[in-house]
Amino acid sequence: MPSSSSSSSPLSSSKIDVKNRRILIVDDDSDITNSFSLCLEDTGFSEVATYNDSVEAISKFKADSYDLVLLDIKMPKLNGFELCEKMKVVDSKVKVCFISAFDIDSPELRDVVPSLGVECFIPKPILVKDLIKRIETELLR
Repeated sequence: MPSSSSSSSPLSSSKIDVKNRRILIVDDDSDITNSFSLCLEDTGFSEVATYNDSVEAISKFKADSYDLVLLDIKMPKLNGFELCEKMKVVDSKVKVCFISAFDIDSPELRDVVPSLGVECFIPKPILVKDLIKRIETELLR
């Protein structure tokens, strides 16, 4: 089930205006989607949507709906790589960051990622300030 809310708390020392930035988080772990969503909303992101089911996420995904999508790599049904490919069919310009507890230099990532055109990786766990910095960096690309 998606959740979306508005917040304009000025807690961010952001270099970019996050008020009108739309973020989608897809992770099968509801603790991750809830905690990431709360951090982003507290930082001032106006729209943060979450899904814990990758199939539901792609069924509701529309072009130009989000400024950035955060995808867990290891999920049931569709993994993050498969979900990214399907999202890029719908919106070829969608910006994606993978979130994962996997080692970024693992063979699984090295073999698949170049074909997806994704350069952003966010490790789990991550400090809030580092999460925000990574998201801001990707939004500025």
